[in-house]
Amino acid sequence: MYSLKYFLITFFSFSLHSAIAQTFTPTDAGSKVHFVIKNFGVKVGGDFSGLQGSVTFNPANLSSCHFSVTVKSASVDTDNRAMENHLRKAEFFDVAQFPFLTFTSTRVTTSTIPDRYYMYGNLTIKGVTKPVEFGFSAIKTTTGFDFKGEFELNRRDFGVGGNSFSLSDNLKVILDINVSK
Repeated sequence: MYSLKYFLITFFSFSLHSAIAQTFTPTDAGSKVHFVIKNFGVKVGGDFSGLQGSVTFNPANLSSCHFSVTVKSASVDTDNRAMENHLRKAEFFDVAQFPFLTFTSTRVTTSTIPDRYYMYGNLTIKGVTKPVEFGFSAIKTTTGFDFKGEFELNRRDFGVGGNSFSLSDNLKVILDINVSK
């Protein structure tokens, strides 16, 4: 009877612990927020850094998951200083008035593919908030998780870049976000 009681206490303690979502911190150095857009028909891209925020994630309890992250808009890096300075101006990211690009999740659901999930949330750029949704993977690491996903958006929905005959309206955002305790 004693061993059954001990087993049940251990089992329920473990089950409760595994059902509790853990909170992680994004690691800027191990992460990548990348974008790709066509300019004059040629794919060009860049990265953002200064990743901050918090991620609450437990694959066994998706209703408890929450992602709230930002990157610094002035950190835009295209390997072209003139382009970066242009992108920091009011017509594009207006970094003086809007220092961060922000994403906040609203829910996370399962996918039919193992270790894949679906994210719903709100992306804010230049003070404009729009819903986004995308599939992502969550790979367990020794210190947390590595999340990978991508989505498309229309830059004009956020007032970025105005009317341009050379710059595509649509772009792809590719995420590789590493989080740790």
